Amino acid sequence: MTQKLDFMGDIEVRPMRFDYDQVEDENPVWSRSCPEFSIYINALAVHSPYFERFLVAVCRKGRERLESPDLVKDVSALIGQEAHHAHNFIGMNRFLARRYPKVAGFDAAARAYFESALKRYSFKKQVGFVAGYETFTYLAGMIVLDEYRELMEDADPVVRALWVWHQVEEVEHASVAFDLYKALYGSAEWNRKWMLVVAFSVIARETVKGYLHMCKVEGYFRHPRRTWRAIRFFVPMSLRLIRSALPALSANYHPRSHPLRHARRNPIAVAWREFYASRGDAASLDDQKMDEIMRLATRVGSAPEAVGMR
Repeated sequence: MTQKLDFMGDIEVRPMRFDYDQVEDENPVWSRSCPEFSIYINALAVHSPYFERFLVAVCRKGRERLESPDLVKDVSALIGQEAHHAHNFIGMNRFLARRYPKVAGFDAAARAYFESALKRYSFKKQVGFVAGYETFTYLAGMIVLDEYRELMEDADPVVRALWVWHQVEEVEHASVAFDLYKALYGSAEWNRKWMLVVAFSVIARETVKGYLHMCKVEGYFRHPRRTWRAIRFFVPMSLRLIRSALPALSANYHPRSHPLRHARRNPIAVAWREFYASRGDAASLDDQKMDEIMRLATRVGSAPEAVGMR
């Protein structure tokens, strides 16, 4: 079965569930290709299920105000995908808390922050925050999928499956939150840009404190060389995410026109969608399954249809 190659759009809600009890040696440093990436993405994700619940609440309210049936359909699919993301990352937090003593507190603080944001932010700011935050999840999705081999080619099958699924879906629904904001508050560009900055500040704050705690538990700060490795990964990756978000500050920005997206599609994202559509058993991606996906990705990447925009 071959799907359309344009993976931004054509949004499918996939009820994935991941069994963290099956993680090899119960080790949260799950990528042998790049252990620091494991810690970085774990730290970044601790607060994410509560943002995703925030997004669901905001999008449900915003959906009632839309006139476009197509956008209503896309927003409904976004709500479905993010609800499944939240469920799985709450489970991931429980798994991480077995190893990292402060994760439970980070989890509780994130829940309180987003519950408060639903009360203290105006609805315009809430929608702007969602659009801003989704800018970074989309860009992180593109970066991680582009660098799959370097970051997680050799990795635990369960957590690798979680992140490949998550990044594919973040790219898949990348434009929906932005389109929702433009439909409701299209002329309010300063609010959109300001809330992009606010969203990044939350992501940065939560990632830094999680990364420092997890690196400390893993012993990185007991050895200068390992300390340097932790810094050498964190700083360039964070700067890359910031640089990639700069186009979103333009008044003419749209996710489909972002330089990371323009004129191509990520072959792994397309191949994973094809694999899921034909097999469906994507909750654990061992090396055999990933080899199949990578063979599909090679075929997709060499196809003329893999270049260009919808």
